[in-house]
Amino acid sequence: MAERLTKNAALPVVFTITIFVSAALLFFVQPLFAKLVLPQIGGAPAVWTTAMLFFQSVLIVGYLYAHLMNRYLSVRAQMIVHAIIWATALLFLPLALPDLSMSVDQSAVVHTLLIFALGVGVPFGFLSANAPLLQAWYARSGRADAGDPYYLYGASNFGSLIALLGFPLAAEPLFGAATISLSWSVGFVVLGGLLAASGLLIRRGSAPVAQTGDAAGDDRIGSGAPTPLLIAMWIVLSFVPSSMMLAVTTKISTDIGAVPLLWVIPLSLYLLTFMLTFRRKALVSSSVTEVVGLFSLLVLAALFSAIAAGHLSPLRAGVMVVAFFLVAVSFHARLYTLRPAARHLTLFYVIMSIGGALGGVFNSILAPVVFDGLYEGLMTTALGLILVFANRLRATAADQLRAVLAATLAVVALSLVISQISGTSLVRLALLFSGGAAIVGVVLYRTPRLALFVAPIAVVVATQQLVDQPLFRDRSFFGTHVVVERDGFRLYANGTTVHGAQRISDFGTSSIKPLFYYHENGPLAQLLQSSIGAEAKSVGVVGLGIGALACFAREGQSWEFYEIDSVVDRVARDPKLFSYMQNCGQQMPTHIGDARITIAAEKRQFDILIIDAFSSDAVPVHLLTKEAMQLYMDRLAPGGIIAYHISTRYYPLQLAIGRTADELEFAALHQFYAGQQTDDKTDSPSRVVLVANSVEDFRQLADEPRWERLSSDGGRVWTDDYANLLGLLFDN
Repeated sequence: MAERLTKNAALPVVFTITIFVSAALLFFVQPLFAKLVLPQIGGAPAVWTTAMLFFQSVLIVGYLYAHLMNRYLSVRAQMIVHAIIWATALLFLPLALPDLSMSVDQSAVVHTLLIFALGVGVPFGFLSANAPLLQAWYARSGRADAGDPYYLYGASNFGSLIALLGFPLAAEPLFGAATISLSWSVGFVVLGGLLAASGLLIRRGSAPVAQTGDAAGDDRIGSGAPTPLLIAMWIVLSFVPSSMMLAVTTKISTDIGAVPLLWVIPLSLYLLTFMLTFRRKALVSSSVTEVVGLFSLLVLAALFSAIAAGHLSPLRAGVMVVAFFLVAVSFHARLYTLRPAARHLTLFYVIMSIGGALGGVFNSILAPVVFDGLYEGLMTTALGLILVFANRLRATAADQLRAVLAATLAVVALSLVISQISGTSLVRLALLFSGGAAIVGVVLYRTPRLALFVAPIAVVVATQQLVDQPLFRDRSFFGTHVVVERDGFRLYANGTTVHGAQRISDFGTSSIKPLFYYHENGPLAQLLQSSIGAEAKSVGVVGLGIGALACFAREGQSWEFYEIDSVVDRVARDPKLFSYMQNCGQQMPTHIGDARITIAAEKRQFDILIIDAFSSDAVPVHLLTKEAMQLYMDRLAPGGIIAYHISTRYYPLQLAIGRTADELEFAALHQFYAGQQTDDKTDSPSRVVLVANSVEDFRQLADEPRWERLSSDGGRVWTDDYANLLGLLFDN
């Protein structure tokens, strides 16, 4: 008896610790492996969408594996199978890149999938299964609370939250990837012991789930087998918060800028909502969360639409984050009330993972292809409003889902018909019709027939039609691309960063001058207009922008551009938008893809290599490491120069470059150009660092007072193994 009491008392503690550790390792391994592979496979869109799909697919496979084991095997058999997979995963530790060369005819997608599968597939799949599997084991423990083990999911999300914050704030600034990987491997071994302890605690005297699965209370809808419609409701309720979290992150990053670690806030709040809602006793009543969720959806509808006057202010961004958090609490609370009996627990988590993954696919893969603007936030808010209004019918989950489908199909069908007739944007028509239908539904709130067709936006988003439309708008994996005219200039912006400008009066003329960062007085112009630039035979430029630098080219020179985003190349080469490339660079090719990977493969040599990929605030760190600088130097002709254009708002990147140049015994010059006061304000500040084999290679620039010698500040050198971007904020 005493032994059984001790076991019962220890069981929830051991299970909570085990789930916490497993979730922390799961969330830690994704940024860790991405850091390991980035220098080798680059940061092209196909790479990251493939990586995201890999992790989400393996997560679903892990949940499905847990479900099938729980359904068909005893706890003893489950422990044996899981132990075998754990032992197999040890063969892949410590994590490292597999020795896998890419064949000439092999696609980048297949190559990326193979790297991730062979490098981290088995450990990640093992970790993915633990949260549902451990809760299923707990349901067999025979404890009084065994029928409702869902509260353990809070420990899982707490572990995820700790890992989410711990990697960028503690691990990455202090340790290299190899050291982090070794420490992670130790944690993986410890987890094996915790899992064994958990299994042994419940193996003896465990009860069948069927005997304990229906004792959780009356707050669930049914204890029978989940119906297909209820399963579909789980998917939708998981999809909305996942998609909305990504939409809020994208909107804030686009309008406010890629502020360091800004993306952590929505994701942390998303994880926190599970901790607040997946608990035995609700913090607030369901009626309160529903009303708060409805109000928050209305706020989000306004902020995502033109009513917010386009860009968010910091205050509005804060309101958006709070509104998203309250919506996620509302939806996850409702998801929790629809949880099944414990014997169907693993199926519930499989479906949840599918819903969450669909949110990622919709926002990160489909939206950049289908939409030309940030419309996914409005679309997800629309779906959320449909769900809330359908729930007010107090119908069954099946009836609520039918209401969702009816409302969605009605709006889509009407929009398709009118779009084909009028040629108007399908997305804008959908927003317009759904907004009108929503008003009808709000006015006639208690009429079930009309409430079925209450659609997405409870405010009139028809104001989208009244907003001044830009000359060009499109989406890509890297964000929004907009071309507008303002004060006599045509501007190209990606998010909040202006990447180029041209005077409208220059169109149609044979001679145009680069502006802003590339003004003829600026550091890059000084280099290209010097004797170094005049004598250069070959020039490479990483980062195309609108092609302004091409107009510094001289007769007989060979110029090559490297650009990771194909939309940028389309903007630069469209003479209806900008004429720099038409006038100066028609014969200059653009190599689409990750510049470091492309340059390494080409073996081309340059007299000047300009690295111009840092003028926004999403810094591609793998282009700044010691290995990257050595690669650039290997691609220089004798006496050649590397020019880093590093005009960023937050990071003093010259510190990292100075450390690396000093480590490799290269010479470096630095100039911060404050700009000059001109009537049209086109001479803007910029910062450039030049690196060469020796000071003599700089020629007359070495004696220019505007250029100063750059040496190491004594900080740690960035390598492919270690880079501390966040630390630069405190080193400045």
